[in-house]
Amino acid sequence: MNSVHRKRKAYASAGVDVDLGNRLKSHIQSLAKQTHGPCVLGRIGGFGGLFRAKFSGIREPVLVASIDGVGTKLKIAFAMNKHDTVGADLVNHCVNDVAVLGARPLFFLDYIGCEKLQPRAFDQLLRGFSRACRSAGCALIGGETAQMPGMYRKGEYDLAGCIVGVIDRARIIDGRKIKTGDIVLGLASNGLHTNGYSLARKILLKKMRLNVRSRLPGSAITVGEELLRVHKSYEPLLRKAPNGIIKGLAHITGGGLIDNVPRILPENCDAVIETKSRRVPRIFKILQENGNLDAAEMYQVFNMGIGMVAVVSERDAQRAASTLRAKQIGRIERGTGKTRLVF
Repeated sequence: MNSVHRKRKAYASAGVDVDLGNRLKSHIQSLAKQTHGPCVLGRIGGFGGLFRAKFSGIREPVLVASIDGVGTKLKIAFAMNKHDTVGADLVNHCVNDVAVLGARPLFFLDYIGCEKLQPRAFDQLLRGFSRACRSAGCALIGGETAQMPGMYRKGEYDLAGCIVGVIDRARIIDGRKIKTGDIVLGLASNGLHTNGYSLARKILLKKMRLNVRSRLPGSAITVGEELLRVHKSYEPLLRKAPNGIIKGLAHITGGGLIDNVPRILPENCDAVIETKSRRVPRIFKILQENGNLDAAEMYQVFNMGIGMVAVVSERDAQRAASTLRAKQIGRIERGTGKTRLVF
């Protein structure tokens, strides 16, 4: 008994507090259980999460998997000491990545790598995961928390998330039916979402010499509040769209409209985006003006107020725009599989 006690003390002195980790993880069960349905088997804490593959109404089920993180947006969470929003960001980003194929999210697993477990931050992260999973109808079935002193700065951590969804093979949305004359719709983002933060932080915090508590110029909110806006989940809106109405969907993350829309285009089609078709949110204008950035680069680094793009036929455009709360931002024309911007 004394030997075990001494070993634990020695590990804690090296920066890894196993007992603290166990105490914090004991609260995961109640938060995760709020996201569980009858398909989830077993408990959180096992060596693997169990999910019963029962897909009623799906003739040929295809599993869709994705993994991602939230990047240097975490630096803003550290500075604000607010962590639930980046937890929700992680889930929503992953949900969107499978939703663009038409998939329904099934379950989610998280990874937290940290210098040392901080009870308040850990609790907020789990609450963010749980809240976003519940909203998406997605089960939180497991994860990994690693304390790695020397790998991270004091008080900092990194996040990654893995999601699995399901879609009937006949209903996969992959862009193959996109053709010239189709309409490009833009679904509004909620700020920067989770990309472009390295550049945004450089402009706002270094070049403009603001801090997270500073008022954003021309706004009633702070820089930190603006940058911690939650990455929007589009799954609830996509779920309402009539079957077959959407030909292609692109999640506008790193690479912006320039690099993400071509991922769904046939080789003989271009997406021609009218940049003046909608008003760009103020935060992007502030970044462009103070960063002295070229307009084309802005559309490759940031989402510019468009978090997702949908391509539909011209005859379905009005109905789709109403269902998705979207606006027309361009058209599909003959080309070579690229995004063309019209300023």
